[in-house]
Amino acid sequence: MIVMNLAYDLNDKTEINGKTYELDMSFDNILRLFDLLRDKTIDDVTKVETGLLMLINDKLEQYEDEQKAIIFLELFNSVIGATEKEKIKTDIAGNPMPTMSNDDENTHDLVQDAEFIYASFMHTYQIDLFEQQGKLHWHKFKALLNGLGEDTIFSRIVDIRTRELPKGKGTQKERERLKKLKEQYKIT
Repeated sequence: MIVMNLAYDLNDKTEINGKTYELDMSFDNILRLFDLLRDKTIDDVTKVETGLLMLINDKLEQYEDEQKAIIFLELFNSVIGATEKEKIKTDIAGNPMPTMSNDDENTHDLVQDAEFIYASFMHTYQIDLFEQQGKLHWHKFKALLNGLGEDTIFSRIVDIRTRELPKGKGTQKERERLKKLKEQYKIT
């Protein structure tokens, strides 16, 4: 997995069997890749080929489908940031399929929370994410997202989702209020 290190440039190249490919690591491209992988109407072979096109602009047609799936999975895990702890899903034939990180599964959803993320980036960094499409690197986006302050709408919503319901005498009203907020902002 690629880890951001300020002593070195972000490496947007990968080598596959001796050939070097330039990676498209713009945050919006990676978000579209997540959308692709979540889409249950698209078959696994198409997901792998499309994913390869999105990341390296090559379907790797010289490889069999199984080998493409393995290459894509390794590429996805190494450049996007899946962890070794994640369970590797397989397709019907038993071939490994890429998965998205579930580290923050219950705290936020990059699609559902898009307007809150956008507003929070504008508030904190004065960054218009629409103007940064095709420019802002995925790892920079993640670092900025993780660095959003408590005063942002996104952080407040994450706090609502993760806050435990109060216990004890005299907290019924507060508990009911938090339940309503949790329902309003639950991840669907």
